[in-house]
Amino acid sequence: MKDSDALVAPAKSTLLGERLLASGKLTARDLERALQAQQEMGNLLGKVCVQLGLVSELDVVKTLAEQLSVPFISADSFPAVPLEVPGLMPEFQLANAVLPLKLEGGVLEVVMAHPQDVFVRKALQLATGCVISPAIGLESELEKALAQPVDEASQQGDGLSDLADAGDFVEHLKDLASEAPVIRLVTSIIGRVTDLRASDIHLEPFDDGLHVRYRVDGVIHAGEVVPPKHSAAVSSRVKLLAHLDIAERRLPQDGRIKTRVKGRELDLRVSTVPTVHGESVVMRVLDRASVRFSLESMGFASDTLARFNDLLARPHGIVLVTGPTGSGKTTTLYAALSKMDSSVQKIITVEDPVEYQLEGINQIQVHPQIGLSFANALRSILRQDPDIIMIGEMRDGETAQIAVQSALTGHLVLSTLHTNTAAGAVVRMQDMGVESYLITSSVNGVLAQRLVRTLCTHCKTPDQPSDELRRRTGLGRFLAEGQPMYQAVGCAQCRHTGYQGRTGIHELLVLDEPLRRAVIDGKDATILHGLAAQSGMLSLYEDGLRKVAAGVTSLDELLRVTQDQNDG
Repeated sequence: MKDSDALVAPAKSTLLGERLLASGKLTARDLERALQAQQEMGNLLGKVCVQLGLVSELDVVKTLAEQLSVPFISADSFPAVPLEVPGLMPEFQLANAVLPLKLEGGVLEVVMAHPQDVFVRKALQLATGCVISPAIGLESELEKALAQPVDEASQQGDGLSDLADAGDFVEHLKDLASEAPVIRLVTSIIGRVTDLRASDIHLEPFDDGLHVRYRVDGVIHAGEVVPPKHSAAVSSRVKLLAHLDIAERRLPQDGRIKTRVKGRELDLRVSTVPTVHGESVVMRVLDRASVRFSLESMGFASDTLARFNDLLARPHGIVLVTGPTGSGKTTTLYAALSKMDSSVQKIITVEDPVEYQLEGINQIQVHPQIGLSFANALRSILRQDPDIIMIGEMRDGETAQIAVQSALTGHLVLSTLHTNTAAGAVVRMQDMGVESYLITSSVNGVLAQRLVRTLCTHCKTPDQPSDELRRRTGLGRFLAEGQPMYQAVGCAQCRHTGYQGRTGIHELLVLDEPLRRAVIDGKDATILHGLAAQSGMLSLYEDGLRKVAAGVTSLDELLRVTQDQNDG
């Protein structure tokens, strides 16, 4: 009965779909899509769902294990040395994704990608003369384990250098990039993004292969190393997905991949640059599901948020957000825009690129190659009668001048600048050629921000700081006597980093009368910063100390992020 049940039939496939639906892994619409695709592709439903990116391979396999009442075996439990079974050929194992685990008393325990395939089980029984006890495993893990002994080919390079003709070379690259193992490899590299909560994937070519690294919570972590024979094919696969020219390997290129991974819509911004060993590829992950378009959830202290909201409520003027690349500036601007009422206000943005599409807001993508620069786009949108303008980045004096003119003629302008401190933004605008009196008339305030990793709530431990540490770091000002701060430890939940997620630390400079006079007098950033502090502004470091005192982050993490801000 069990064998006949295990035969691959549409009824059984539907049952798997119903189980995935019941457990919330699939939506009814996704299941409908998958069943339609299954009819066209003629494959197993689980495999179709994974290929479409609707669910993860792990979800399908665990659901199948439950459905077939067989154990699930992960790669951790695979034998270190392949088990040789008389009568069982390695070619058969590889072709059918079957890995022997244990042979005892005439019973052969095997882990299979498809234990529901009764014909493979019958063939195993006939070839070995044993009773077969099946378990289920991930096909990707099984293929990796079975292919390990056959890896001499990697010593022979990728075979691309023999192709003298450029046309043959490109065609060969396309063929390589379209092979199933390469497609699976790229899918698994991108798929790890959701498990790791990574913001960027780096593919870096070196002599020994393509190094895959992931940026998680702002810190780079090493991943797998793709063998040299697959390096060019993997890079080419990513370029094909991003609609880039795979024949062009000498110039940088930019593109975009829209895909679905484990049931989540992912948008990847792709950048390629040529290096000595091949093309370096970086994929920036724009995951709508993980982005919080709400200022309240971005780590603002209540007093800073109230003052920032006051700036956003003003009818005209410039509000700047500053910080280095990757400090969450654009996300803060999006959150500011999303709280504004686009039904009664005309809101236009000029961005390079448009990272997330916001409802009810007119977003313009800059295209410098056809002459649509920030400055040109800004000139045109002023004729569109906007109330609020968001400029992705003030890159040059021309853009800054138009922004100032817009603010002076009754528009609220939001933009970003690459400076380290809030006071530094004023000096940067002067460097761009904007007159001091125009800055004081147009700029309402500047928000500087950084992202610090938050401590893992499962493993953080209290630590009593010494009086000397409290005095030297300034922590004593925010931490009550006898109150502990917290240290990072590391556990399975946070992948032994001690941190999980990030939050913002902020420094908000509001241009009041003393500051305006100082700007007109040509004072430098240090004096401007001192005056703002006298008016109650907390520096990035001080705002971070508040989060250390609250147990949100650690002192080590704060110092890592704000070393240039802290004199102590």
